[in-house]
Amino acid sequence: YSWNLILTAKFIKSMTRAEKQATIDSLKDTFASNTYFYFTDTSGLNVEDISKLRRICFEKGIQIQVAKNTFIRKALDSCGKLSNEIEPALHGTTALMISETGNLPAKVLKDFRGDKDKPVLKAASIDSALFIGDNQLAALVALKSKNELIGDVIGLLQSPAKNVISALKSSSNKIAGLVKALEERNN
Repeated sequence: YSWNLILTAKFIKSMTRAEKQATIDSLKDTFASNTYFYFTDTSGLNVEDISKLRRICFEKGIQIQVAKNTFIRKALDSCGKLSNEIEPALHGTTALMISETGNLPAKVLKDFRGDKDKPVLKAASIDSALFIGDNQLAALVALKSKNELIGDVIGLLQSPAKNVISALKSSSNKIAGLVKALEERNN
């Protein structure tokens, strides 16, 4: 079953046990192979808004899927990522957002919401750190991506060398002047 399939109650009831297990296995593979995933509540959004959110996620490289909470629990449990903290977030409508960048889904949610309150962030797992509740959205937006952190470290490492080179360049005239003055003094 594709990621874009919305699992309705009627559809789920008509699924065979093997189809349900295949869905759980697919979710398990997703959780096992990704370190950044968000659980959101998209209930209350109209079809137009959901389509717009899906389009934005597609453009940004974020996978989005609505899944049954029971399937999510079983998949998380089978790959060792289910915890007592995340369990309460798995109720109501749950849309998964999976990304290769930890803060990107949070930025998309914040920008998409604007002045509205939907979709709601239920929980997020970033490198095995859990963020529970919609009040964590600002903290997730502020997280730096791996590439941003690497850039910061490189900048910090280059900074002392740049300062030394700059000081030597600016004081080279002073040093040359001092050497010349000392030569003249000795003559």
